[in-house]
Amino acid sequence: MPEIAEVARLVHYLKKNAAGRVIKAVKAQEDTIVYGKVGTSASEFEKAMAGKKIIDAKQQGKYFWLEMDSPPHPLMHLGMSGWMKFSNDDTAHYRPAKVAEPEWPPKYWKFILELEGEPDCKVSFVDARRLGRIRLIDAKAEDMRKTSPLKENGPDPVIDPDILTVEWLSNKLKSKRVPVKALLLDQANVSGIGNWVGDEIMYQAKLHPEQYSNTFSDAQVKQLHNAIMYVCNTAVEMLADSEKFPENWLMKHRWGKGKKDGGKLPNGAKITFLKVGGRTSAVVPSVQKKTDAVAGDVSEDVDGEEDDAEEAKPTKATKRKNKVKNEDDDSDESQEKLPVSAKRGRGRRAAELPVKDEDQGTEEKLSVRTKRGNKKVVEEAKREDNVDEEEAPEMKKQKISISSSTKKKTTTTKPKGTQAGNIDESSGRRRSGRATKA
Repeated sequence: MPEIAEVARLVHYLKKNAAGRVIKAVKAQEDTIVYGKVGTSASEFEKAMAGKKIIDAKQQGKYFWLEMDSPPHPLMHLGMSGWMKFSNDDTAHYRPAKVAEPEWPPKYWKFILELEGEPDCKVSFVDARRLGRIRLIDAKAEDMRKTSPLKENGPDPVIDPDILTVEWLSNKLKSKRVPVKALLLDQANVSGIGNWVGDEIMYQAKLHPEQYSNTFSDAQVKQLHNAIMYVCNTAVEMLADSEKFPENWLMKHRWGKGKKDGGKLPNGAKITFLKVGGRTSAVVPSVQKKTDAVAGDVSEDVDGEEDDAEEAKPTKATKRKNKVKNEDDDSDESQEKLPVSAKRGRGRRAAELPVKDEDQGTEEKLSVRTKRGNKKVVEEAKREDNVDEEEAPEMKKQKISISSSTKKKTTTTKPKGTQAGNIDESSGRRRSGRATKA
C-alpha cells in the first residue's frame, strides 16, 4: 500500500507536471465504489474540474489533493494499488515499469485530466482493485485540513513536527493500551505510517512492535520519536526510492520472506514475521527485545483488573501464535510448550476416547455430553436395526420356529438391507451380526 513516502513522490510529480496549468478537458468513468463510497459521482467530478486551474498539490499522510483556483478541491486516497499516471512521464511510479511506450489511456483509469500548455500532458487516476477514493471537498484551500476526513486524522510527521513532539507522543502512548505498532498504524493517531514504515520505525527504535504502548520508559519514547522522524523524513526525501535508502534499513531486506535464503539481514540476524494490528510485521528479535508487557502476555480478570505478565495465563490461541514466532528471541518468556490435547476420533469411537482436561490435568472417560451422544447412537441403531417394536409397529419381527427331535432353533429375520445384530446398550456399539442360538 502506498504510504507517506509513496504519496510524497506522487505529490512531487503532480507539482512538477500539473501545478500552474489549466484543465482543458476532463473524462471520468462512473464507479459507485471509488466515487460513490465517499458521496461523489463521475459526472460531478467532471463538472467541478472542467476549466479549472491547478494551483498546487498537497499531502497529509496517505491523503493528497489538488488545490484548485476555486472550490471544490479533489481529495484522493490511493487505497492498496491506486496511483496517478502521466502521459509524458513514465517515471512517476516508485516502481516504474520498463516499457518503451506506456499504454494510454492506462488500464483501470477513473479520470483523465487533459492539461493546457506545453509539454503535452494528461493526468490519470488508476485503480485496479477499486480501493482508492476520490471525493470533492467544498472548502477554502486553507481550510482543507480542517474538514473531514483530514481533520479526523493525526499529525503528519513531516509537515507537523511542531505538533508531533516527544511530549505529544508520550501522552498518546500512555493514553492507550494497545500494541505500539497498532497505535502507529491507526491514522487517527499519526498520519502516513503504514506497514513497512511502521516496521522500519520499530526496528530503528530497537523496540518490539507487540509491546503495549503505555509500558515504555521516557528514554524509549524518545527513541521511538527519533525513529519516526528519521524514517519518515528520510523516506520522503528519497521519494520512496528504496535503492537510495540507507543500507542498514530493514526495508532493504524484509522482502525475502518465503524465499530459500530470505528472512535475514546481511549480518546474519534472523528476520521473523508475526501479526500485529492485523498486518504482517517484520521483526529482528536479536535487536527488538521485549522489555515489558506484550500483547497476549497480559489478560484481564473478571473484575477488569489486569494481571502481571508472569502470572497471567495466555489463551490457547496466543500460545500457538507465540510458539511459532520469534523462536530465537531468548527474552520472550511466552515461548512455552502447548499442552497436548487428546485427539478425538470420529463417529461412535469418539465416545470411548478419554478427554483431557487441560486446566486441571485430569482425564475423564465420558462427559455428560458424551453420554448423551451414546444414548443418541443407541436410539439410531435401534431404528436402523428395527429392534424398537413400539416406534415401528409396521416393521415387527417375523419369527420362524423350526422344530426338530433334538433341539428347537429360533431365528430372526431382518428387513432387506439391514445387518442382523445386537446392540450393546452400555456403549452403543454393535456386537456380532450373527444370529444367536436359543
